[in-house]
Amino acid sequence: MKKRKQILLNIALAILCIIVIFPFILVLAISLSNENDIINSGYKIIPMHLDFSSYIYVFRNPKAILDAYKVTFIFSTIAMASSVFLMAMIAYPLSRKTLKGRRTISLYLYFTMLFSGGLVPTYILFTEYLNLADSIWVYILPSLVSPWYVFIMRTFFADIPESIIESAYIDGASEYKIFFKFIIPLSKPVIATVALFVFLIKWNDWYTSMLYINKESLISLQYLLQRIMLNITMLQRSTEMGMGQMVNIADIPTETVRMAMAVVVAGPALLVFPFFQKYFVQGLTVGSVKG
Repeated sequence: MKKRKQILLNIALAILCIIVIFPFILVLAISLSNENDIINSGYKIIPMHLDFSSYIYVFRNPKAILDAYKVTFIFSTIAMASSVFLMAMIAYPLSRKTLKGRRTISLYLYFTMLFSGGLVPTYILFTEYLNLADSIWVYILPSLVSPWYVFIMRTFFADIPESIIESAYIDGASEYKIFFKFIIPLSKPVIATVALFVFLIKWNDWYTSMLYINKESLISLQYLLQRIMLNITMLQRSTEMGMGQMVNIADIPTETVRMAMAVVVAGPALLVFPFFQKYFVQGLTVGSVKG
């Protein structure tokens, strides 16, 4: 009976994995399909005719793509490391019951989750006072600290046995040594989880480029691909309205380019995930009841 339940559980998990993986396979298949086949026959899991025209269109200016990749990877990595470090430095003292005024500090952090300064004051602050426009620092410095992630890390730090910290105190360890030698190594699951979330948020950032970046060499990958998609849409609409040169709509790889861009953008993120996977599940259970 137990063996039968295990078999049924394995089958259910296998079906769930197929359901999760299927959209990724379909996106890849569409990106490698011919636009005419998509228009005439719809989406197919196996391309009727293998066609790389969508990737050729996306990479028709490889220097721009590579520059956007480089900029996005640099600011995503720096922002991830800086954010995790700062938020851990804030969360650890808040997890200690001996910290005076920790409720007031926590309330202050929580208050910032409910209200913001708005777009106009933020834009004026970044451009006029901090001079972050057309600088890679505009991607990194804003939103270095997220109260939500601070609370997640605080909860995890609070679950670390107090006896470990007390033993370190008895051995003469300072607060900094306790934090770096004991707390950080024991908190790899939550650190890896928060680091992954911060990296993905920064990697998918296109709004910052749209507002603050005018230099072509500093635009993010997401914003560059969005502009490519916008150009395709405008060309398609002008063709439908009879404006400009006469171009066959089927020759404009709209759907396949969308999927190709999804593959181009998601590729690095999918490569990063396995390095965090070992800690990811444990990090998601932060604050759960222990049995």
